[in-house]
Order: sequence, then structure tokens, then C-alpha cells
Amino acid sequence: MTSDSVQQGSESAFPKQEYDGRVARARALLAKAGIDVMVVTGPENIFYLTGQQTPGYYTFQALLLPLEGEPAFVVRQLEYFNFIANTFIANAQVYQDGDQPVNFLVNVIKDRSWASKRIAIDKRGWFLPVATYEALQDKLGTVHDGAGIIEQLRIVKSAAELEKIITAASYVEAGMRAGLTAVKRGASENDLVSAMVGTSIAAGSEYVGMEPLVSVGRRSGVPHGTWRRRRIGADDPAFLEMAGSHDRYHAALMRSAWIGAMPQRAIDMEMTCQDGLSAALEAIKPGALCEAPHLACQRIIDRAGYTENFKKRVGYSIGIAFAPDWGEGGVLSLYTGVTTELRPGMTFHLPVAMRDFGQFTVGVSETVIVTETGCRPLSTINRSILRIAG
Repeated sequence: MTSDSVQQGSESAFPKQEYDGRVARARALLAKAGIDVMVVTGPENIFYLTGQQTPGYYTFQALLLPLEGEPAFVVRQLEYFNFIANTFIANAQVYQDGDQPVNFLVNVIKDRSWASKRIAIDKRGWFLPVATYEALQDKLGTVHDGAGIIEQLRIVKSAAELEKIITAASYVEAGMRAGLTAVKRGASENDLVSAMVGTSIAAGSEYVGMEPLVSVGRRSGVPHGTWRRRRIGADDPAFLEMAGSHDRYHAALMRSAWIGAMPQRAIDMEMTCQDGLSAALEAIKPGALCEAPHLACQRIIDRAGYTENFKKRVGYSIGIAFAPDWGEGGVLSLYTGVTTELRPGMTFHLPVAMRDFGQFTVGVSETVIVTETGCRPLSTINRSILRIAG
């Protein structure tokens, strides 16, 4: 099944050599774990190893990566030419909408004499239903847990990956500046989001892993609030957080604004956010543990008396993302007890936000790259809350 009008890898995010290196490193980890064949189902892991990207990942897809020999890719018919354009893999196993994908996958495994091998699957993926996993076990016997194997390779970004994150950060910068400019009395939450998203897309952003988090007034005091047409009134806060994407690599940014009179409690909390973020950024350096930035920020917050207003991790890994998340929070967190060492090339989003629940939120964030000596924030937007006369 071929088409002269769609060339193999013509829309790939990276050249073939980049994927060859990733597959080789993945196979080294499989060998270390005693795995003969890895069934990769998570769209982020699939993209990392192959370049395949599609909003149609809600239907079943799987990369079959053997320790030796050519990989195979199980893909829905409608996604086949998308797969050809994005990847350099020659062996596509195409199923029709009338097929049962698990049975189809099992038959591919059996046809390649892999059924007797030690098979593992990346169980952390968003789109691996329990029923699918249980069906594979029923048909193949024991299917081992491969969660975290491919994710290890995604933690430290290559120079080529970092360039894409830096580019994504430029889209966020444009969108956030537009959103802050749109904050004015009488403007609606929808007006802010329209400015943010429209500008970031015009700057180059593709679709992102999660919608912007934008809310004004008392609604901003509810975590993860999204826009619902509310208009900004006198003495109202505005909370803005968004991401941008370049070749599926993401960067994110959070800023706050206030129209009119700002209560002293909000002023104090916002200053604490600033100090907490600064302390966290200062704690990021190679060799430090991932918990260090969180602990540095938490000390500032606790000392200011706002422990109950900050019940979250200070940051998470960011990079490849598909909905429903723009981060790689399931890969690595900056939080108490996380003892992974920070290394140059890691990338994180650090959203430091505090809430007077049901009243307001103030917050600020940076997407950063860990460098040889510390970290590099990717935004140039002033971190202080935007104060606007009422």
C-alpha cells in the first residue's frame, strides 16, 4: 500500500538519524530489563521513537519494537498516510475499522514468532484501557510492565529537541503578551483567550496538549478554571496560563494581572510567589536533586505563612505532549522525595501559584532549560503582576 504523492518521512520532525539513535538507546534499555519485544502505545513515546503524530491517537496504535530486527507499526487505515509522512518505518500493519485492534495486534506478534518472547508494554499511556491490557494478557500470557523505560530517554533533551522547545516558548511569549494587553475592565475571559491563542497560532504554534487556563474575578480562585465568558469588573484579578507547541514540543507560561485596587493579602501572596519562584530557579543546577527547587520554594512560602495556599509540586518536566496534558508530569516532577539528579538538557515548567480559594489566584511561572551552571528561563516577560488602574 503506497502512494507516490506521500513520501516517507516528508513531514518528520527530525531526520532519520535522530530516530535511529533513539531506537538504539531504547533497545539497550530493553536488553538491560530482559525484554525481547516492547509494545509502545503512549502517543508521546511513539512520537519520540518514530515521529508519528496525529490527533487520531484516540484510536489504537502501537509500535512493536523488538530487541533485534525491524520494528512494526500497527495503525488504523485512516492514519496510514499520516504515518508514512511522519515516520521512516517501512513495516506498517494496517487494520480496518471493522477489525478488532487487539486481535490484529496479537496476530502481528504471532506472525513474527514473537508470542513466545518476553513481551512488555508501556502501561503508563493515557490510551491503554484496562480491557486492552487484560485482552493481551489473555491471548499472550504474561505481558510485562515496561512503564518508564522509554520515558527515561525523554528526560534529557537533545540539542535538536531544545531548539524546538525554545521555539515553542517564543509562541507562548507572543500569546501571553497579547493576553496581558487584552486585560481591561469589561473584557471577557473569552476575549483574553482569543487574543492569547490567536496570537500564538499566528506566531507559529500548532495545537497544544491542553487548553489555556484563564479566569477572572472570584472564579480565578478555583484551580484549573477555564474561560466561561465572565467579564472583568472593578478590582478584579485575572489569571492567565497557556502553552505553545512546535513539532509537539511544548513550553508553558503563567502570569497574573489585577484591575483596580489590589487587597494587601493578594499583594503579599504575589510577592511570595515571586520570591518562591526565584528561590526555585536558583536551586536548579546540575547534580542537585529534583526535590531541591520545590523545597527552596516551599521554605519561602512556609516562612510567609501561606503553607495552606500552596499544596502542589513546584514544577514538572515539559517537552513532548499530546492532549490531555501539555507537560510531562508523569515523567518527572520537582517535588519532595523526588531524588533524581538534575542534568543539563532537562526542561521544566515551574508554575508557582497561590490561591485564596474561591476569591483569587496570583501566580507566575517559567519554562527553563537546565544548563551546565544553573538554568535558563525562556521568557522575557516581566514576572511581576500586571497592575491596571480601575
